[in-house]
Amino acid sequence: MALFPFCKTPTGPVTRWQLVLYCLIFSLIIYFLNGREAAVGVESPHPIFRAWGLDRERAMRDMTAIKATALETPWGAPLVWGDTRASDLRRAKFAQRGIRIGLLALVVGTYARFVQRFITSAETHFLPGQMVTYYILTDNPRTMDPPIEVGPDRWLKVVPVAELPGWERLARRRMALLADAIRNPIGSEVEYIFCADIDQEFAAPVGEEILGDLVATLHPELYGMPRNEFPYEIKEVSSAWVEEDEGDYYYTSKFYGGLVSEMYSLARAGSLLILQDQAKGVMARGLEESYLNRYLIDKRPTCVLSPEYSCWKRALAPDGHVQRLVSSG
Repeated sequence: MALFPFCKTPTGPVTRWQLVLYCLIFSLIIYFLNGREAAVGVESPHPIFRAWGLDRERAMRDMTAIKATALETPWGAPLVWGDTRASDLRRAKFAQRGIRIGLLALVVGTYARFVQRFITSAETHFLPGQMVTYYILTDNPRTMDPPIEVGPDRWLKVVPVAELPGWERLARRRMALLADAIRNPIGSEVEYIFCADIDQEFAAPVGEEILGDLVATLHPELYGMPRNEFPYEIKEVSSAWVEEDEGDYYYTSKFYGGLVSEMYSLARAGSLLILQDQAKGVMARGLEESYLNRYLIDKRPTCVLSPEYSCWKRALAPDGHVQRLVSSG
């Protein structure tokens, strides 16, 4: 029986040499097709990678990194990284609204030398396009002369406070000063208020993605560390004491904020905790930051900012992310 009965020449069945030739051609066709399929599978990028202008290996690495970056807290609040799609959506949500926002910093003693850099960098990067009032709480208003010029829909207000010599005394009083300032004049002038240490500089855009009812920022040197490494207050006598089974994150006191009503509640509660400890002759080891963390354990923030929003010059941002607010401390 012929191996290929359907193969016939016009004059009759194929010869042995013709059959060998057909087999050779058929084998070459199969080899070519298999080789092309393998080449496509290995070398040709998926259309989505071509659209991004990325090679397959790099794109897969980037996807893995994005997947590894937490975008939500265990209780469902957004964990904000500035360049994610989620942050784009948050910015779009507020972009068309005329929002009044305050940025507050306490300036005492030699810290007046940081004011110019802080305000200038905020003019460039802090909520561009929104109405912003800078509140400088200072024990020496003369250090603000001549006034720093700010742009349209931006205002700079100096709020005098009593002299506060010594770092420890300042730490004991800062939350009380914040509560007093929110009550008058801040509460009637803005919707949101953010508190920042003056020895910082905005180095990249900080937009509407940070807005929320109660906003806290992850400590840059403790992000990703195990819970037992967090420097919570350990003295049981202190009002800032945190038990071993409490706490999700450790937050920095260098940048936090929210609605003025929420911030007033935070500042008021924190100042009362400090007064309770003063009456007992104790002070938490992390000073103001310990009381802030105690409050945020009891009342979890509705928005958590990644360490991008609180970086130290001597430390790199985690996983190569953008440094948006940088401290020289």
